[in-house]
Amino acid sequence: MAGKARLICASAALAEGGAGVRFEREGARGPESAFVVRFDGTAHAYLNRCAHVPVELDWQPGNFFDADGLYLMCATHGATYDAATGRCAGGPCRGQGLIKVAVTERDGGIYLED
Repeated sequence: MAGKARLICASAALAEGGAGVRFEREGARGPESAFVVRFDGTAHAYLNRCAHVPVELDWQPGNFFDADGLYLMCATHGATYDAATGRCAGGPCRGQGLIKVAVTERDGGIYLED
């Protein structure tokens, strides 16, 4: 079903700098955990995998932002990432960023693009 968009969540489910929505996508080696958050008015999605050590970022399901809602943060190692680009912003990620996942927002929903 290549080329088909899949609904992840309603647009209203994402608050600016708030909880994200976890979802799975099909990767080269099988299902991969991913998430979508809203930052600066835009939906941004990434694989749920710290660039430092491949563990999931959220300390509780959907909690990806730091306390100020400005950076995505690995709960295990404290690596921080720019929410709009996924680039390393500090900590043990040492310049390695998150892997972006293509999503679009339209008609009141957030869609995963193949």
